[in-house]
Amino acid sequence: MQYGESELNNRNNTYDVAIIGGGVAGVSCAYNCSKLGLKTLLIEKECYLGGDVTGGLVIPVMKTDTKNLNTRFFNELIKYSKKANAQLTYADGNQGWFNPVTLPSILEKMLCDVKCEILFNTEIKNVNSHGKTVKNLEINFNTLSLPIVSKYYVDTTGNASLAKILKCKLWDDTNIKQPASLRFLISGVDLNLFANFLNEIDKDKNVTTTYRDDTNIHLSTAYTWDNTKKWALDKYFKTALKDNVLKEHDLSYFQLFSVAGMPNTVALNCPRLRDYDINDPFDYSVSLIEAREAILRLHNFLVKYIQGFKDSYISNIASRVGQRETVRVKCKYDYTINDIIEQKTFENPALHSNYPVDIHSNQKDKSVLYKVCSYTFPVESLMSDDYDNLFVAGKIAGCDFKSHAALRVQSSCMSMGEAVAYKIFKNIK
Repeated sequence: MQYGESELNNRNNTYDVAIIGGGVAGVSCAYNCSKLGLKTLLIEKECYLGGDVTGGLVIPVMKTDTKNLNTRFFNELIKYSKKANAQLTYADGNQGWFNPVTLPSILEKMLCDVKCEILFNTEIKNVNSHGKTVKNLEINFNTLSLPIVSKYYVDTTGNASLAKILKCKLWDDTNIKQPASLRFLISGVDLNLFANFLNEIDKDKNVTTTYRDDTNIHLSTAYTWDNTKKWALDKYFKTALKDNVLKEHDLSYFQLFSVAGMPNTVALNCPRLRDYDINDPFDYSVSLIEAREAILRLHNFLVKYIQGFKDSYISNIASRVGQRETVRVKCKYDYTINDIIEQKTFENPALHSNYPVDIHSNQKDKSVLYKVCSYTFPVESLMSDDYDNLFVAGKIAGCDFKSHAALRVQSSCMSMGEAVAYKIFKNIK
């Protein structure tokens, strides 16, 4: 159906749930809300769904023990992706290896199947509230503004854009900011030759893994400038640095994965952006330009020193920066690292995980990765402390810096969105 401006303004833009942000937390929330029969609207500022997973090429989903708590969306995503040849299950049993190129279409299909309404290229222009209640939103599409009225609102933007407009309290517990990454894909790789090379030089299966399914080779490997491990790729990076093929910062972090449904392609979790002033758009922009220059150097390095990359080419550079941490919203329960360490239990758990505390740093030997016990995270840490009908999910969840470093992974973000959906359904029904 085509709408003129008068038809749009006269349309019933009233919902049970309005979700702002179409990353995996937002899509999970929208999918489950719609599946539960709630009239749901998902608002996304970009022209695609998936957020960091698709626009940022952040794959695969890191493996963690979910205990199948609030994983309905994740399990459905696996089913849909398998049908599109866009998912594989790795040798360690991790089912979260997806194709980021086709995933936006898969996510759209999932939401359309449950009759969730989606708005692309749309941002919040204004928000009206009264006391502890968010009353309505005014959204902006090109030059058109439309009112949106909803019983509940969910901020899954990753940078708390709705919560900031509403002047919600934010966590202020650290000056540390984890470095962002600009990911990219390389195609035309001879994975068979590359896998043989890796197996020959690296016997540490905690770093490098390769395996073959019925048709393809799948693999992963890594290198950092930290002295936490004996990295098999160290001599190649050091030689490239000596030969002026790479710069010092290029050695800070390197991680590589094969890609589901793309048999001659690898995804790289690098380069890291250098530290920049978060309040200076000029400094940020220069750091982004420098990161793209680093991508060219890293590809040149692989072609010159690593077997299997002779005829390869850069096929995709992420359209958005992968931010590990931005801001976090104050919620009804302040979740901290002590809750993880003490394995605190909650009456209303949103998720279960055992993903480690993973704090990246641009300083040598300052990154942190330490295993923790299994832990849960409560729904109350997804409920705004300032507004009774505002929820948050994903990277802006109500937790401290250290616990966030364990909770920020995609599977946990999906579970957060799902937990919010069930909480809202319970409140409405």
